[in-house]
Amino acid sequence: MERNVPLAAWLGYWGAMRRYHRYEVSGLEHLERPGSALIVGYHGRPIAHDLCMLTVTLHERLGYLPHAVVHGAADKQPLMRWVTEGLGFVTGDGEAMARAIARGEHVIVTPGGIREGCRSFLHRYRVDWGERAGYVRLALRHRLPIVPVAGIGTDDAFIGLNDGYALGKRLKAPARLPVWFGLGLGGLWPFSLPLPVKMRTIIGKPIDLRADGDVDPRDEGGVRRLHARVMGAVQALLDGAREGSIRERGGERKRA
Repeated sequence: MERNVPLAAWLGYWGAMRRYHRYEVSGLEHLERPGSALIVGYHGRPIAHDLCMLTVTLHERLGYLPHAVVHGAADKQPLMRWVTEGLGFVTGDGEAMARAIARGEHVIVTPGGIREGCRSFLHRYRVDWGERAGYVRLALRHRLPIVPVAGIGTDDAFIGLNDGYALGKRLKAPARLPVWFGLGLGGLWPFSLPLPVKMRTIIGKPIDLRADGDVDPRDEGGVRRLHARVMGAVQALLDGAREGSIRERGGERKRA
């Protein structure tokens, strides 16, 4: 059998990052239930490190890599397309995603994307999805529960110096890519390692989008209400994780 090089490299690198960041995850039981779910997460900067590490943990537990929805530019460049196909990632709601859902496999998306991930250090751990509610329509079309996910430590791995999304837009960067500058261990991203901060992923309880009645994906008002509900759930996970981290550090200082 031909070796899947992108998958082997992904598992190796992010497996090593789990040790580097002393990675922990809580709430895995919400993703070990039968059937597909749409994992909706906060995008740390500039890469969603915690979610990448979560995919390795889920690969170990479930036997497959969750199907991340990635930037559409991946379809336009041969090397990027080879990598995303090897990892099983998708760029939209097409046949590949339908097949994954039919197999009962999870899909993972970060609605904030580069807009959320490439901000300055002045904006940390605040959900910023704007009106990007396409993930809600996706979940409704495929009748998927949404599992909210948030991470602590993810905005501390690099010190963001600017708003990369806004600068990329101003400079008319190709494929709407960001122009972002961040400081890591040894210099500027992407030529430096992330700072060796501890990272933890918190997986919330699944959200049944039809708990209060059926919602048509074309119902803009209904979609907006669900969008606000999911954003609120992810923000609550972020706030709770940060408060818990502060209490833990306070307890460590007292013991010292």
